[in-house]
Amino acid sequence: MNEEIKFILDSTRESMDASILHLEKEFVNIRAGKASPAMVGSVMVEYYGSQTPLSQVANVNTPDARTISIQPWEKSMLQEIERGIMLANIGFNPMNNGEMIIINVPPLTEERRKDLVKQAKGEAEDAKVSIRTARQDANKEIKKLEDASEDLKSNAEIDVQDLTDTYIKKVDELLVVKEKEIMTV
Repeated sequence: MNEEIKFILDSTRESMDASILHLEKEFVNIRAGKASPAMVGSVMVEYYGSQTPLSQVANVNTPDARTISIQPWEKSMLQEIERGIMLANIGFNPMNNGEMIIINVPPLTEERRKDLVKQAKGEAEDAKVSIRTARQDANKEIKKLEDASEDLKSNAEIDVQDLTDTYIKKVDELLVVKEKEIMTV
């Protein structure tokens, strides 16, 4: 196989891997009923004058499936953490007991579950678009090659399509798992 074609295929695979990785990160942010530290992953708090991720000023745990506990490393941070959670607008009502912040994660309604599934499908579609864009870019690069035979170019395009099909299938599999997770009561 031509070195240029090998390079194009490798960079296409990297790009598609990045799409899958991004999708997995987005799926972690879509809550599926049970409490997870990732649910407050986007929360920023004011810490000595700068916006700092919650995870850098407190220990975040899930003692059970319906509770998130946030234990600040400095007690003086309790109000700031509470404010940060409210400002993040993630739909939680934090309770401050003077020692830590406790968040009770309400069970999801059927309607909310359906909205979350829609959101997951949207993220999956974005990942597919990203994968198809990588395919398109690879095919353009292959067509530009001057020192490769038509057969070699054609085979490379088939390889790119196979890669695309594999990654689209991965997206579909991830979506099925996430949908099941969201819809499980």
